Amino acid sequence: MSGIVGSKLNIRGSGRIAKLGTDGQVLTSAGAGVSAVYEDAAGGGTSWQSVTTGSTLTAVAGNGYPINTTSNACTVTLPAGSVGDTIEFVDYAGTWDTNVVTLTANGSEKIQSATDDADLNVERQGVKIVYVDATQGWVATTGVNESTGGATAPALRLQPYSVDFLCIAGGGGGAGSYYAGGGGAGGYRNSYLSETSGRGSASETALSLSSGTTYTITIGAGGAAGTQHENGSNGTDSSISGGLITTVTSTGGGGSVEGDGAPFTAGLDGGSGGGAGATDDVGGSGTANQGYDGGGGTTGGANGTTGGGGGAGADGETLTTGADGGDGGAGLESSITGAAVTRGGGASGSAYNGTKGTGGTGGGGTGAQGDGSVTQATAGTANTGGGGGGASHSATNTGGVGGSGVVILRMTTADYTGTYTNAETPIVDGSDTILVFNTNGTYTA
Repeated sequence: MSGIVGSKLNIRGSGRIAKLGTDGQVLTSAGAGVSAVYEDAAGGGTSWQSVTTGSTLTAVAGNGYPINTTSNACTVTLPAGSVGDTIEFVDYAGTWDTNVVTLTANGSEKIQSATDDADLNVERQGVKIVYVDATQGWVATTGVNESTGGATAPALRLQPYSVDFLCIAGGGGGAGSYYAGGGGAGGYRNSYLSETSGRGSASETALSLSSGTTYTITIGAGGAAGTQHENGSNGTDSSISGGLITTVTSTGGGGSVEGDGAPFTAGLDGGSGGGAGATDDVGGSGTANQGYDGGGGTTGGANGTTGGGGGAGADGETLTTGADGGDGGAGLESSITGAAVTRGGGASGSAYNGTKGTGGTGGGGTGAQGDGSVTQATAGTANTGGGGGGASHSATNTGGVGGSGVVILRMTTADYTGTYTNAETPIVDGSDTILVFNTNGTYTA
């Protein structure tokens, strides 16, 4: 027979007797013919606790916790783990998507191989975590849920960490002869400290990167140069994308136009606008929060003036008289790499009977000189997003190519994972690590 006999439990079929356990223990069996024993819940089941409504909770291995975050978020401190320890959590009121539950490890232990905190932020979520070892720490074994809209959400999401960025697109190409404006700089976006972003805008908000997520870095190429009677091309966008971040995109710089054989048009729009040729045209428009406008061209004098390409920090120059080339707009200085570097300069326009302009600081190319002191248009400097210079009559027919863009990421060394592709050798500046991408690459947070 089976049943309780005194202080012992008779197990039918085994003939074995087990003493009754204490409060909170569970009965476990090691198989036929072996005495069943009572063990703590951590070893054989979950001991569910009363509903937690406070803002903090110290969890105990073997327990389950319904957590009500209707009125406030809750931070849960996990215990020092032993291999096989488990803890369960349930969204009691369906409010974790509004007030999240944050899991923080005990001391130097880890959550899913990282020392970062983790969030439970899915409505009606339930999750079970287990302590694996010192390398992985606490990991989720159950609990993948469907969030609103049917998308699958992870059971346990490590908290993101802050990463500053500088993202510059490729500069615009310079137009071919005759009398061409300068190419505009690539769009310039910056979150580091209180440094300025393009077009005089405030520093942007740093990125929040999620651990374990791979982010794609795309570097924009400089715009192609125009040949005789051909306008320059716009540069290509640069971007940072992946995970849950809103993609950061910097717009390629506007190409410049020439003022003789081609249809007379305004400079091309872009991150910064391209300069106009020697006609009554205006420069191209820059993009809000990224770059300034290109300079206009003017008919008159001895073959007229040409406009400078817009820069991240200033408009390209527009001259109203004479036969000179307008200066390129200045770029912006950033110390995101630990040293002050200026990038995002617009290129200058060319001149035939006058004087060519000066390229904008920060990689802007120089327009050609086409009179007795013949010089050629120069390209924008690589990985600055500088615009390419415009060509001129009596010099080469070809303008300058735009400079390629660059993406730079800066984070605390404590957060840095060391997992990337195609970045330059990491730079260490104080407590931070910096990655510079001059070509397409990736970073895994």
